[in-house]
Amino acid sequence: MAKSQQTFNKSEKEKKRLKKREEKRKKMEARKLEKEENGGAESIPFAYVDQFGNLTDTPPNPADKIKVKAKNIVLGVPKKEDMEEEEYDPIRKGKVSFFDHSKGFGFIIDTEDQEKYFCHVSGLIDEIQENDKVQFELEKGNRGMNAVRVKLV
Repeated sequence: MAKSQQTFNKSEKEKKRLKKREEKRKKMEARKLEKEENGGAESIPFAYVDQFGNLTDTPPNPADKIKVKAKNIVLGVPKKEDMEEEEYDPIRKGKVSFFDHSKGFGFIIDTEDQEKYFCHVSGLIDEIQENDKVQFELEKGNRGMNAVRVKLV
């Protein structure tokens, strides 16, 4: 006698397929009934955006519309002369938090923003020690900003 070709896995897949087909048919019938109840016209819900950017179901009031002239719209980045520039003092004050003379580097903490800056012995004007009050300038280095032209205060 030959063995049946219908395995458990095949029968389970067939049941799932038939169930899916039945659900699809029910959904289609429900949509047809809903369409007939609405008088045959498809109802598409609309969403509007009010002046604050919120979604609403009521259309906006045309009286609230703001007129904008195209010539008043500025595209691009504002020119440097248009921007207000702050007076920037390149000389900063700080305190030496660490300095190792044998290795030739240390760190200075800025008194204004409490930021730590690297300081190399080549950028020193005066001899400095830890906890000295100094004034310095900043320069872009390989790994960030470096304190250069360091003088005792």
